[in-house]
Amino acid sequence: MTEQTNSSAIDQLLSERIKSTPPSFVRSILKVAVDPEIISFAGGLPNPVSFPQEELLTSMERIVKTYGDKVFQYSVTAGIPELRRLLAQRYSQRYGVNLTEENILITTGSQQALDLISKVLLNDNDGIIVEKPSYLGALQAFSQYHPTFYPVNLTKDGLDLNQLEEALTHENIKFVYAIPDFQNPTGLTYSAENRKKVGEILQKHNIVLVEDDPYGDLRFRGERLPYIGLGKHPNSIVLGTFSKTVTPGMRIGFIVSENKELLKNISISKEASDLHTNVFSQYLIYDYLSNNDVDAHINDIKNLYEDQAQAMLNAMAEYFPDTVSYTKPDGGMFIWATLPEGVSALELFPKALEKKVAFVPGDPFYVNQKNVNTMRLNYTNADSTTIKEGIRRLGELLKEL
Repeated sequence: MTEQTNSSAIDQLLSERIKSTPPSFVRSILKVAVDPEIISFAGGLPNPVSFPQEELLTSMERIVKTYGDKVFQYSVTAGIPELRRLLAQRYSQRYGVNLTEENILITTGSQQALDLISKVLLNDNDGIIVEKPSYLGALQAFSQYHPTFYPVNLTKDGLDLNQLEEALTHENIKFVYAIPDFQNPTGLTYSAENRKKVGEILQKHNIVLVEDDPYGDLRFRGERLPYIGLGKHPNSIVLGTFSKTVTPGMRIGFIVSENKELLKNISISKEASDLHTNVFSQYLIYDYLSNNDVDAHINDIKNLYEDQAQAMLNAMAEYFPDTVSYTKPDGGMFIWATLPEGVSALELFPKALEKKVAFVPGDPFYVNQKNVNTMRLNYTNADSTTIKEGIRRLGELLKEL
């Protein structure tokens, strides 16, 4: 049987769900950009120098001695109680809410949380309100469940309120998905006023609000703003992760919600998927958080990323033509550049590879839009000298347009 025939035979057996799920665009790009000569601004990778390797090694030895066979045994689906209690205390103190471990569910990264929420809430053609543009990993996770997307434009202050109200006139809406802090891909942050108005609008509807917060701790300018829903909206979900502040490889994320009934159903779905998240990693993260000055560690990361973001912004100001505009984030990991009208960032990508530099074209961040004139640039995984050289190469290409 030839490879083509074999592929056709398998295709007949595949579900419509997997056929409708697009492959990750970024994963494809990262495969292309493995050449060590390529300067890549494509991935959303934390800087490896931010990983607390020595402290984690100490925690590894301590948890084996302290907890013994518990760290190697099956555990409860919701996550080990120690870590959930610690997170509940942390969120309660920071945001003035009253949470217990019953309000926390540990997940295998935020990506699993997105999948579980979709599985629990969506039937075919149910509606999801998403930002325009939105996180491509979320769009991929949601697409498996055949939803109807209702994109709402993202302004410099947050969601376009008129478009949000218009989208909410559709009766099939199940949830709103938003990244209010240092949004992926744009790096934009919702203003306090926009958050307040979005919250007031959503209070009128029986829908779930999912606030994805992977970057909130990475604010290097200004004050942290409150969540839109936590403590205010009865169907609020906040997604958190340790991937950006401790280590992405452990794949420890979590869901925070005051709605215990909603969390119970998500937990049932998780039990059917993987029984529970890696127990050793949970104990390791818990021990690390309990025995180290995590806030000081996060401050070091913020200082590092502020320097890298400024290096990229300075280089863009020096090398990019005036016809290219871009965001200036106060935290997070990304800058969003807008090219002149009619220029396709996707068509520009192979030309950039020829100059040994990579970025993410804007296409996968939109629903049903092709050849858009936007691109995402990541500044956290390269030093300032490398950033300047990569932007110089990209600037040369942009000036040739």
